This record gives sequence, structure tokens and C-alpha cells, in this order.
Amino acid sequence: MTPPPAPVRDPLPPSTAPPGLAARRGRIAGWGNVPAAECLIAAADRSEAVRRAMDAMRSGGGLVARGLGRAYGDSAINAGGLVLQQRDRRRFLAFDEDAGRLTVEAGASLEDVIEALLPRGWFPGTVPGTKFVTVGGAIAADVHGKNHHADGSFGGFVESFDLLTADGEVRRCSRTEEPELFAATIGGMGLTGVILEATIRLRPVETAYYRQRTERARNLHDMLDRFDAGDEDYRYSVAWLDGIASGQRLGRGILMRANDAARDELPTALRRTALDPPRRRIRSLPVHLPPWVLNPLSMRAMNTAYHALHRPGESFVDFDRYFFPLDAVRHWNRGYGRRGFVQYQALLPRESERDGLTAILTAIAASGRASFLSVLKRSGPPGEGLLSFLFPGATLALDLPDTGAPLRRLTRRLDAMLLDHGGRLYLAKDALAAPETIRTMYPRLEEFLAVKRRVDPDGVFTSCQARRLGLAPVRSTAAGDRP
Repeated sequence: MTPPPAPVRDPLPPSTAPPGLAARRGRIAGWGNVPAAECLIAAADRSEAVRRAMDAMRSGGGLVARGLGRAYGDSAINAGGLVLQQRDRRRFLAFDEDAGRLTVEAGASLEDVIEALLPRGWFPGTVPGTKFVTVGGAIAADVHGKNHHADGSFGGFVESFDLLTADGEVRRCSRTEEPELFAATIGGMGLTGVILEATIRLRPVETAYYRQRTERARNLHDMLDRFDAGDEDYRYSVAWLDGIASGQRLGRGILMRANDAARDELPTALRRTALDPPRRRIRSLPVHLPPWVLNPLSMRAMNTAYHALHRPGESFVDFDRYFFPLDAVRHWNRGYGRRGFVQYQALLPRESERDGLTAILTAIAASGRASFLSVLKRSGPPGEGLLSFLFPGATLALDLPDTGAPLRRLTRRLDAMLLDHGGRLYLAKDALAAPETIRTMYPRLEEFLAVKRRVDPDGVFTSCQARRLGLAPVRSTAAGDRP
């Protein structure tokens, strides 16, 4: 099952806690541990408790809802204000078996959905690289997966949601009810209100397995050629890139494409567990590794081993191994040590993706800060949200250990390259971008801000990221924000 939220410490004086909520003071961060901030943390399992928390923080440091903490940067932390844990709100409210229409509270995770409904032949329409994401978080970040080129992002599978806004009202939002607020909330990083429950569409599946084809690509151009030649034949595709390779091997990697496996395709041994594959053995990284473990030599060795282990060919893999390989290691983010890391996710449009990706990968290799986890995916139709991330092109995600000022100089260079090639950054991964960079990258940002001003004129819903990027006003009580 999903691990509990990160522990918090130091009980707050009763006068500081929102009425009716057991609030604590804690220093928390996103999944990359960069940055961290001192916040109030409270959990609310009923709508009325959420409303009380909102009212209590109206004149204080504001609040942001938080699910399982898998946003990488500072979008779900709120220095000097309240972070409202949503994990206790996880009930299943209704399921239409004929249509695959599920209504759940926003704190239910994708793991909860999969465990309950995959044995009955239903799977989320799209999933990110971890199942430890709440439905509310998936909407707020408009998450995407390995099938974006075919099916779009998570928002496309959302039929409606109930949103508690700053005036204390619960608004039903859909494509026909409050359509502007619907579009602002999908990908809106929790800044329009608190999602209480949502109705989403699931996809019917015959099995929990996928027919995977693995290929090796010599370099970036070979990899993109392979995407171009085969993506129409595959619903899912993802590539791992060797972040250390340079020269003629720049961008070499492993391409893994797949389609849903029908029951009659499976080997006899797998048919017995067609919708209930054996559980993986889950390991855990119990402590933060010392910073010297990840160095150029160890990274080169890991990249070489990963490339050698993935041999070309076809195989059947279950959903966990194809979609969520890193979930097999609890707290894998501790591998980057206490200094943490930044996940830099860049999107390039089709017309400039080759030049843009070449420039970015060349800069990363030259910097000596190569990422072991370098993931390339094709992207398809634009999301419906005003701040949805993807449009047709290619997206590259890189994990970069935090080295302080040198990393910030590097990411500024990468941001400039992205702007030169018409690209953008993903807000759910961002920890360092400048406000003018995001304003240029997101052409519908002013539309989003107009909706936020209408439904949250006092900036009750806020976060460290929102203040850093100018998406919410800076409050005098919100001390401790830093780029």
C-alpha cells in the first residue's frame, strides 16, 4: 500500500493551529528535497475541516493542499503557512461498471484505484511514473504518461470535480459547469482551491500485462527516428538515455514501447494471473546516501550496466514493471543524499526538438552533472488546462544533484536554450525557474491569473512556487521562500 506522508514534528501552540485541526510545525520539501521550508502541516478528512482550515489561514500564510508529496519542487510546500494533507480523504464514492466512471475523494491514490479496480478489468486512462500520486494531485499537475502521444494527459479523463473555493463555496466544475474554473484547475497546481472529490473515466483492459518491444538506439537522432517510425503502432513509449554519452553517442539509449496485451496473447503461465500479477518485492533505501556515492565514475558505470542489461527483443511485462519501475524502491530519492536533486523536465516542439535536445544534452554532458535517470517521451495533443504542460513534441526529464550555485547557473543556461527553441518547463517538477521564464513559456498564464483573481482575490491558496513565480501574492507571513 501507499506509504504514509512524511512525518512532521514540533506540536504548535494551540493558538497557532487552525480550529479543529491537529496542526504541527515541520520542515518539508517536495520529492527532490529542494527546497525545504518550515510550514504548518495538518490533515483534514472532511469538507468542513478543510473549510475551517481555509478560514483560519485567510489572514495568515494561506494554504496549499498536498497529496503524497511527489511533486518534485516547491509547489506543495508553503513557508510560514499551512500545508493541508489530503491523504485522509480517500473514500471511493461511486463506480459505474458499464462506463468505467469512478467518483473518489481527492486523496485516493492511483495505487488505490489500481488495486481496487484492475482485478475487475479497469485501469486509469493514463498514469505518471509513480502510482503514489493522489487523484487530486494528478488533476492539479495534469500528469501525463507513456501514452500521451496517443491519449493525452490526465485532465482528458476527468469528467468533473468538486472544488472548495476561497469564498467557502463548493463548486462543481466540468466542461459545461464552471468551464473556466475547470480549465484553470487542471494543471493549476492547487492555486484555485481544494479539490474535494472527482469523477474520472477509466480504460477497460483484458489483462494487467503489456507486450513490450525493446530497442537500442545509437544516438539521439537514431532514437527520434525510431520514435517517428513506430509510435503510430504503439500506445505506450518511453526511452532511457545515457546522460553521460557524448560525441557520436550523444543521446544513445533504450527505447521501450508497448501495447496492451490481450488475454489470448499471454503465455499459459501468465493467463492464470491475467488481471492480478504477482506482487513485486519492494525494497527500501533506509538512509540518505553520502554525496560521494554519485560521482562521474559511478554514474558512468550505472549507465553502462543499464544499457547492457536491456537487450533488444519482445517480452510480456506487468503494469508495475512497465509503468512504475522506480516504485520498487521506497524512498529512492534518498539516493541523491541530503543535498537533494532537481528534476528538470523540458518540452521541445516537433519543429525544433532535435536541435533543442542536442543543445541541452550537450550542455549537461559538458557540465559533468549527468543524470542517471534521463527519460525521453513523445508528447501529443495539448492539455485542456490553462497551465497544462504538454503539446506535440518531445519531453526530456533529467535528475540533477543539487550543487548550489553551479546548478542554478546551469539551469538558467538550460532555460535560455528552451526559450530559444520554443520549449517550456513542467511546473510539477520546477524548483528554480524565474517568473519571466514561466510567463514566456505559458501563453495562457494571464487567462489563468484572471480566473484566480476572480475566485481567490485575497490569494488564500498559495505555495512557495506560486510566490516565486508571481502566481500568488507574497504575504508578509510567508517567510522562508527561496529560489
